[in-house]
Amino acid sequence: MAGAIRLISIERGHDPKQFVAMPFGGGGSLHTGALMLDIGLSAAIIPRFPGVTSAIGCVVADLRLDLVQTVNAMLDELDFDSLRSQMNEVADRLESRLHRTKTTVTGVERLFEFDMLYLGQTHTISVDLGGDPDQVSREFLTSRFEKAYSNAYGRLLEGLPVRVVNLRVAVVGKRPELDLSGFAPPAGHTVDECISGSRNIWHGGQEYVAEVYERLALPEGSEIVGPALAEQPDTTIFVDPGLKGTVDRFGNLIITRMEKADG
Repeated sequence: MAGAIRLISIERGHDPKQFVAMPFGGGGSLHTGALMLDIGLSAAIIPRFPGVTSAIGCVVADLRLDLVQTVNAMLDELDFDSLRSQMNEVADRLESRLHRTKTTVTGVERLFEFDMLYLGQTHTISVDLGGDPDQVSREFLTSRFEKAYSNAYGRLLEGLPVRVVNLRVAVVGKRPELDLSGFAPPAGHTVDECISGSRNIWHGGQEYVAEVYERLALPEGSEIVGPALAEQPDTTIFVDPGLKGTVDRFGNLIITRMEKADG
């Protein structure tokens, strides 16, 4: 896991200290502290229900329909009147299909992309066109392709013709926003009242006695100092030595370094 995070951060020029981890799934919370300390992440946000975070996301996520159509034509040979008509027709068809689902949406967004490359290449890049087909012209598409290619590879291949491979159209039905205050932790308990016991653990070549907390009972503002365990039906959270966890108003557990560990 640490190697995968380094691949998309350090190896792409990003400083891990500028990011926080957000584990999900039943097992992710066990490894959060180790990842923070190993990679140098600044903090971690453990959601209220890590084990079902993906399922909650599926329930509240925007409804999206995608369609890909092959174009396979040189940029200089495209009929842009026909292309704009095709883009609108595909989007209309997808939006009609979206409304037939009878899903409650607050609005609909249209997205258009082209897969493009220089002649002779085998790997395409995605060129974002925004949501208005009427602005698509040869000059507009050339500008967007050159910007996307330069961002990806750092330079352009001057003098080579450009091929448009695929048209990608997406219609997104915006779902009502989830009111996260519904996940707010209960009041009426102290941190000490949420301790359910203790457990001997072995960490970093040393034995510790870790207090065990009932995570879902911890009130807002609670602070637990590692080494500690926080248990709930869908996961077990391990707060490593040198780290602490603080409950925010949405019931998330924010894992950060202890001040003495910063030096």
